[in-house]
Amino acid sequence: MSTVGRKPKPVEQKRRTGNPGGRKLPPLTIVPMLVPSGPPEPHRPLLSARSGGLGAGQQLWKLVWDSASPWLRADMDVELVMLVCEQTDERTLLRDKMFRIGLEWRERAALRMLEKHIANNLAQLGFTPTDRARLGMSSTSSDGLQEFRDRVQQKRTQAN
Repeated sequence: MSTVGRKPKPVEQKRRTGNPGGRKLPPLTIVPMLVPSGPPEPHRPLLSARSGGLGAGQQLWKLVWDSASPWLRADMDVELVMLVCEQTDERTLLRDKMFRIGLEWRERAALRMLEKHIANNLAQLGFTPTDRARLGMSSTSSDGLQEFRDRVQQKRTQAN
């Protein structure tokens, strides 16, 4: 059964805009996030570099768990992180082959498709500015517009 008219605005959006309708909003609940003790170990092998160091997938694994630990859960997100690390290893192998012996057009198309899948998976993990904002993780140090909105809201509450 569908409703008629516009969809209701999410409460988070009302809070960001200063609740212009003035309706009572539900109380803001803050759930503390558990900080993991350290990054989990990959449960499937990732490729190593020819020099014996960390391969591209291993580097991404370390980067993901070191930088995104506040919003990723090792018990639930590990499989998606593992998948994107394996895709990164596969991309490295394809690019290496491309530079050594060249690729047919089908292999190049597969490489580009693989890169799209990697980008989509990284977005699902919150590694794009848009997805970080959706998760509530701001990457900017100061937002002039938000500061202005806060000042206006403060003046409005003082006037009432």
